[in-house]
Amino acid sequence: QVQLVESGGGLFEAGGTLRLSCAASGYSFISYAMGWFRQAPGKEREFVSAVTWGGSRTYYADSVKGRFTISRDNAKNTVWLQMNSLKPEDTAVYYCGAVKSLPPSGKPRAHDMDYWGKGTLVTVSS
Repeated sequence: QVQLVESGGGLFEAGGTLRLSCAASGYSFISYAMGWFRQAPGKEREFVSAVTWGGSRTYYADSVKGRFTISRDNAKNTVWLQMNSLKPEDTAVYYCGAVKSLPPSGKPRAHDMDYWGKGTLVTVSS
């Protein structure tokens, strides 16, 4: 069955860095674009970043552009989110998702995604 397993979350200081990983299995990883979303307490799940199936195009929410970098390795069925210059407002549960096709904007909505992981909590202290 399809599995997306996120890892790398934890407690971090503002200004710090971390890298989230998402290991995929049970489907054709290379056939899907991948995305990262996040959900803070009391808020809706929001788009963070996405990468096309081949990795050649990446997309970011304005709030993370210039600080976060998404990448993927199709040989390892893994996608990463490098997070730099962390801010307390980055605190959220981060979810990895797979989608067959990205919208023209490159920024899917949560309900566009075909598969989801269970999420990993990132807490950034000030």
